[in-house]
Amino acid sequence: MFRAVFRAVLSVSAITLAAAAPAQDYPNRPVRVISPNPPGGANDTIGRIIALKLGEVLGQPMVIDNRGGAGGTLGAEIAAQANPDGYTLLAGSVSTHSFSPALKAKLNYDPVKDFTPISLFAISQNLLVTNPSLKVATVRELVALAKSKGKSLNYASGGTGSTSHYAIALFVYRAGINKETVHIPYKGGAPSVAATMSGETQFYFGPMASMTSQVQAGKLKAIAVGGIKRSPTLPDVPTVAEAGIPTYQSFGWFGLLAPARTPRSIITRLHAATVQAVNAPDIGQKFLQLGVDPVHNTPEEFGRFVADQLVRYKAAVKELGIQAD
Repeated sequence: MFRAVFRAVLSVSAITLAAAAPAQDYPNRPVRVISPNPPGGANDTIGRIIALKLGEVLGQPMVIDNRGGAGGTLGAEIAAQANPDGYTLLAGSVSTHSFSPALKAKLNYDPVKDFTPISLFAISQNLLVTNPSLKVATVRELVALAKSKGKSLNYASGGTGSTSHYAIALFVYRAGINKETVHIPYKGGAPSVAATMSGETQFYFGPMASMTSQVQAGKLKAIAVGGIKRSPTLPDVPTVAEAGIPTYQSFGWFGLLAPARTPRSIITRLHAATVQAVNAPDIGQKFLQLGVDPVHNTPEEFGRFVADQLVRYKAAVKELGIQAD
């Protein structure tokens, strides 16, 4: 009996050591971070900032792999199907885990079951901008112009299921101009911003991070922000609620996720590194310049957040009657 008990103890000890082993030298090579957006967009910009700092904290390079398209779902699918060894991560967002799953009946991944959450790392303001040539300076003037023109105003989005699609769809619906304006989807935030600057589209509502420098340079005109309070980055720009649509609110979130079944020891290591990166003073300064708030939470809290956001977006998609293109 003693030998049987001894063997059992050894077996349990071996299992415990094996479970802890993956994190002992993790990471010992570069880690791929999938950015499910084209280079230059808000999600990509914010993800790159945190990934570079994570590389410093962990002592290994974080290699950004841009896989844009389909509202972020192409990149998310690749991450979901990756080997759960900690060497492929996803810079997820409201697009990949809230809006797209709420909008699309069929995805090749489950936003809850196919990922292991690590931590939120940023909350972003959305910003309503117009082409500078458009003769409007306020939300009320934009709404009045749209109603007077009758489908002659186009608005851009980063594609069906993107953060900007939700922000702009909710705006035109709550403003009562959803039937007077035309949606032009692009493949990411960067081309949406470029289209609005060129006049190909007249207005856009997306993450502030990709537009602050263009607003300051006069290439875009800032009309309103989508959060519950003004941004310290653009303190003179009112919220949409202040500007006359009190029921409007939209914001973006960004978080780090791993494929499901990634060992807990590795998740614990990544979470600690993410918290350290988010709390770094230089990250706070860079995020402030972009109109982004640095945040972090536990994997369990992040998991509940993702599930709650999915419920909220499903209700909003139903209310708006948004359909996939």
